[in-house]
Amino acid sequence: MLRRDIPVGHTQGRVMAISRSKLLPSPVQTEGDVTPLHPWQPWTDHMQPLCYWDDEPVALQLAEEPGDTWIDGRQWMSMLPGHWYSLLSTALQVGAWLENHRFCGRCGAAATKLEAEFAMHCHACGHRNYPRISPCIITLVSSGEAMLLARSPRFAPGRYSTLAGFIEPGESADEAVHREVFEEVGVHIEQLRYYQSQAWPFPHSLMLGFFAEARSRRIYIDGVEIADAAWFSPRQLPSLPPPYSISRALIETHLAKWR
Repeated sequence: MLRRDIPVGHTQGRVMAISRSKLLPSPVQTEGDVTPLHPWQPWTDHMQPLCYWDDEPVALQLAEEPGDTWIDGRQWMSMLPGHWYSLLSTALQVGAWLENHRFCGRCGAAATKLEAEFAMHCHACGHRNYPRISPCIITLVSSGEAMLLARSPRFAPGRYSTLAGFIEPGESADEAVHREVFEEVGVHIEQLRYYQSQAWPFPHSLMLGFFAEARSRRIYIDGVEIADAAWFSPRQLPSLPPPYSISRALIETHLAKWR
């Protein structure tokens, strides 16, 4: 579906619009399918060639102001089949890069987009900025069949998820898992196992998923990043993360093991 080549040299093709506040136009029904892509049209100099989708060139358009019916990326992802995820996450992350790197981070001069790669070049000092990717860990801690799930103060009421956090400078992913779990819920872990990764475009994370076993079930929440945490059995679950998230994939993989 998605081909990660920048369609250099094209002057027209499909267009995907995103506002500077990271909203997208509400769904469009096309030939019985819902799509985030606008019909084939001429591209302007303000559009960013993005990729190929089903061998059609796609450009990204950053809109100054969203329309009245525009919705955020999470809502889009909850409505579309999973195969659209790669396109949506790519567009959202490239859109964030275009918005946040218009000026050189070294000298402050205006930056210039390069054509053949996602890069902003500063002609004043020679510095280049590429799309930012922030590595994070996300971990399902278990004890037998029970899962340790927590909720952030920002979550929807009743929703619990796996534990996550950013990897710090000089830290390995494994070290980050141990540190984050202990900082957030006071639990030491063992039997750390890598699961898989997921681009998470809110705004530019790369989630590295892990499973781990708890050494004890005693919980001490930090009270800041974590509002509550508890052990849940497969037979009594809270509201869970959305299906498109790696957090939900970790949970469903664990549940399948104990069914």
